[in-house]
Amino acid sequence: MDYPLTAILSDIHGNIHALDAALDYTRGAGVERYVCLGDVLGYGARPTECLERIMELCVPQARDAGHPAGPRELAAGFCLLGNHEQALLKDPEDFNPKARQAIEWTKAEVSEGRGDKQRSWAWWDFLGELPDSVCDDLALFVHGSPRDPVREYLLPSDARNGIKMQACFEALAGFERRLCFIGHSHVPAVYGQDGTVLRPRGHGETVAVNDEARGGVIVNVGSTGQPRDGDTRLSLVLFDGETVTFARLEYDHDRTAEEIRSTPGLPDYLAERLTVGR
Repeated sequence: MDYPLTAILSDIHGNIHALDAALDYTRGAGVERYVCLGDVLGYGARPTECLERIMELCVPQARDAGHPAGPRELAAGFCLLGNHEQALLKDPEDFNPKARQAIEWTKAEVSEGRGDKQRSWAWWDFLGELPDSVCDDLALFVHGSPRDPVREYLLPSDARNGIKMQACFEALAGFERRLCFIGHSHVPAVYGQDGTVLRPRGHGETVAVNDEARGGVIVNVGSTGQPRDGDTRLSLVLFDGETVTFARLEYDHDRTAEEIRSTPGLPDYLAERLTVGR
């Protein structure tokens, strides 16, 4: 299959400096398609700029009425609904106080539209149309997990939870796919149905994901805008249809942190965690 080289990003969280660094890298790598797994917004001080970048790259399409993750044209990029977009559209009732404070500030920023109501309406239209799952010819794409596309976390410690992992792989099989890309936990990892879990640590680490002997494979692409694996570098993956290559890239997290600190309405805690990758 002639699969387009695809950049898969997730959990940008209003971090425009990380996003721009990621896009500089992907353009140089010859990426042909962009996929965002959700949480473009929330936490960071530059949510609307990130939203506009993703809107330019990833055009949302209505889900097929007969299949909640209907296949689409392989060349088309897309963006998914994350739990922060969901909270923006509904209510952040289960968010902790700091995350709730950030999402309320973000909602006001989107509604204000940087002084342009028509621009604000376009942003809300984009957000309101985001699907919670998409299948292409090879993979399922969700924010959370195959079992709960928006809200369920998968962490490396879950590899020891056979019941949970079995349920996730059974849900993946229900989509008639054996490969799934996720985000949400902000921790890059590759989970095999055979019980293996790989923790990629370096830039350029490549993993084959088409080995049928492993059964299903779930790839967490990590977080572009708020890494939580103890590494301050942004994370994304490149997928060529056979292998996944993890990219870990430096960006100006000190500048990003200072923008958060200088923004009334955003907790300083959200700045501090960027400097330690937690």
